[in-house]
Amino acid sequence: MWFQKKYYLCTQITCTTMSLTQIIRKVFVPRQKALEKHLKGGEALQRAVLEHLINRAKDTEYGRNHAFDSISDYERFTAMVPVNTYEELKGDIDRMRHGEQNVLWPGRVKWYAKSSGTTNDKSKFIPVSNEGLQKIHYAGGYDTVALYLRNNPQSRMFDGRGLILGGSHAPNYNLPGSLVGDLSAILIENINPLVNFIRVPKKETALLSDFEVKRERIAREAMNKNVTNISGVPSWMLSVLTCMMEMTGKTHLEEVWPNLEVFFHGGVAFTPYRKQYEQLITTPRMHYMETFNASEGFFGLQDDPADKAMMLMLDYDVFYEFQELSGKTGENKIVPLWGVEKDKNYAMLISTSCGLWRYMIGDTIRFTSTNPYKFVISGRTKSFINAFGEELIVDNAEQGLAYACEQTGAEVLEYTAAPVFMDAQAKCRHQWLIEFSKPPSDLAQFADILDQRLQLLNSDYEAKRYKDITLQHLEILEARSGLFNDWLKQQGKLGGQHKVPRLSNSRKHIEQLLQLNERNEGNKKCK
Repeated sequence: MWFQKKYYLCTQITCTTMSLTQIIRKVFVPRQKALEKHLKGGEALQRAVLEHLINRAKDTEYGRNHAFDSISDYERFTAMVPVNTYEELKGDIDRMRHGEQNVLWPGRVKWYAKSSGTTNDKSKFIPVSNEGLQKIHYAGGYDTVALYLRNNPQSRMFDGRGLILGGSHAPNYNLPGSLVGDLSAILIENINPLVNFIRVPKKETALLSDFEVKRERIAREAMNKNVTNISGVPSWMLSVLTCMMEMTGKTHLEEVWPNLEVFFHGGVAFTPYRKQYEQLITTPRMHYMETFNASEGFFGLQDDPADKAMMLMLDYDVFYEFQELSGKTGENKIVPLWGVEKDKNYAMLISTSCGLWRYMIGDTIRFTSTNPYKFVISGRTKSFINAFGEELIVDNAEQGLAYACEQTGAEVLEYTAAPVFMDAQAKCRHQWLIEFSKPPSDLAQFADILDQRLQLLNSDYEAKRYKDITLQHLEILEARSGLFNDWLKQQGKLGGQHKVPRLSNSRKHIEQLLQLNERNEGNKKCK
C-alpha cells in the first residue's frame, strides 16, 4: 500500500535525522504533487473510491444482502444501498464487537471508536478497520504535515517534538487484541513505535483515563522538552497548557517552548478559543491549521492559511454524498460530490472502509468552492451543544429535564441552553435559562440532578465534566414568567410552527433572552 510505505518511511527518516527538517520534507513532495489532482479531478477520484469499496466488500454479509456484485455505477449503488444512521447499523456493529467477521467489512474489525450517543444509546461504537486506520485516519495525519510543510518552507517542526493529546481505551468485550475507546487513543495505540521518539507525552501517560492526573503529567513531561508543534482539541489542549503555565510561572507559552510554530486543531470550533490562544502565544511565528476529523473518518484539511475553508480529501477510503437541507423533510435530494453546488447547506453521508455505508454522520457543511472542493462546517443536523467536545443533543436535554422534574416535582414550561466559553482560568460551563410553570423548591438540587443525569445519558458530556477539569457544573438561570413568548414576539415568531431553540452552540439567542429577562430583578442563580 503506497501510503503505508511512505508513512513508515517518513517516521523512520524523522527519527534518524530529527535535526534535518529540510531533508525530511522531501519525503512529502510526491504526496504534495499528488494532491494537485484534487483541483480538477474530484469526480474521477471519488468514482474510483466507490468502485474500490464495493469490490472489497462484495463478499461480506452486507455486500451480499445488498447485491454489491451487481453495482457498477453510482446510480445502481443508490438503488441497492439504503441511507443509514447508527440505529440501522447498530446490530451489525455489535455482532462485530463480539468477534464476528465479514459483516460490514472483510475480516475481523478489532478497534471501535467510542463517540457520543444517539436517542436510544449513551454511546456509539464506530468500527475502525485496519484499512480505515491506514487509508483514512493516518492518511489524514500524513497529509496535514505535507500541506503544512508546503505552506511553510521555513518550518523546523521536526527539529523538536510534537505534543499530541489522546484519550483512553479499554478492552472490547474482553476479546483478545480488541479495543474500544477514544479515536485518539486508538491512533496512539497503533501508531508506528518510531513516532514515539518524536512525540510527548509518553505513551503510558497519553493513554491514562484520569484526565486530572494525565493533565499534570503531560505538563511535567512536556515543559522541559523542545516542543515545536501541538495537536488536539482546543478545549482539552488549553486545559493542559493552562496547567503547565501555572507550574512554570511563565506568562506566555513561547517562554516555555521558544520554537513552537503550529497548532493542528480539530474536534470543535476554534473561534471561541482563538483569542485565548493568541493571548497565550504571542509569537508572530505561530500558525494554526484546522482539520475535520471524527470517529467516523478524516475528511478535510485547511490547505490555505489565508482561507478558513477546508479542502475535502477525495482519495481516501471515503465516498461522499450530500443531502440538501433546503427542501421539506423527506424530500431533500441526495447528490454525489459532482452534484453539489456552492453556498448550499448539506448533510454529509459517507461510505468507508470501516464498514459504514451511506452513513449520516450528523455534520452539515457548505461548499465555498467546487474547483477545488472546499467547504466550511455549518453545523449539525440536529440542535446541539458541542463547544467543548461534549456533543449534547436535545434528546439528552429532554430526558435530563424530565428526570429532574420527576425527582423534584418541578414543571418546565420553556428552556434554552448555550455554552459559557472558557475564561482566563480555562473555566467553562453550560448555562440553562428555564421558565418553570412550577419551580423546584431547591434550584441547586434541581441543577445537581440535571447535571448528573446528563452525564449518565451522554458519555462525551460525562468525560468533559470529569472532576470539573474541562467543563464545570452547569448553571441554571430562572426565567421570568412569559419571557420566551415575549422573545418570540420580538422576533416575529410568536405562534404557528415557530419554536424556542433548545440547544445552541452560539450565545446569540440566550443573550437576547437574558436582556429581556433583566426587566425582572432578583432572578435565582445556581452554579
